[in-house]
Amino acid sequence: MFWFMQGLCFLPVFLVIWSSSTFIVSYIIAIYRRDVDIIFPYISDTGANPPESCIFGLMTFISACAGICTIYARYKYVDKLSADTSVVSPRLNKTALVLGLLSCFGMCVVASFQEITVTVVHDIGALLFFISGVLYIILQSVISFRAYPFGSSMCVCRTRLGIAILAVVAFFPTVICAFFVKQTELHRDTTDKEYPFHVASAVCEWIVAFSFICFFLTYIDDFKLFTLRVKTENVE
Repeated sequence: MFWFMQGLCFLPVFLVIWSSSTFIVSYIIAIYRRDVDIIFPYISDTGANPPESCIFGLMTFISACAGICTIYARYKYVDKLSADTSVVSPRLNKTALVLGLLSCFGMCVVASFQEITVTVVHDIGALLFFISGVLYIILQSVISFRAYPFGSSMCVCRTRLGIAILAVVAFFPTVICAFFVKQTELHRDTTDKEYPFHVASAVCEWIVAFSFICFFLTYIDDFKLFTLRVKTENVE
């Protein structure tokens, strides 16, 4: 059996590969069509105009669905681990689940409402995605340390903590600098006084997004250890 076929390993593998492809493919198409500047566009800028907006929306929605499956599988794994060892609070595990699902819902909003058409709704979805996502990986880092040594290795726990810290540090410049950017055009004027704020916000946005991807990458070894079954019962 191949390593990616062990347990539910394919879930985080697919999520990481597909999510990375979503950002990269839409960026390449937008650059090829000269819809955005090659240096530091926002992620949403690369999916603002058709046809890349259609591809970005579809691929982001699939990423959100894969994220829901992965987050739920992680929740059930921790739930079973907690039932056997009582090392993780069920409330903490459920809170992480809700935050993860909210983050995926934010992704669906971002995918459905393009930046240049329904800006307010798009921005609300982006904030929901980033805030819930950052809180999710923070809680999962806490859960990892509490579950040790029954869950992941100490190396994985520290890696998750490092990624969570990176995401938190990058999140604040993403949001704060974005408030100083009033220009809504996809092509930015490098001489404009807002341009440094745009660069800082866009770079940190890409860092936060790929922090999420790297965090799910750490799930691969854990997901080799278990599977989920669906049990049906007749109700009479």
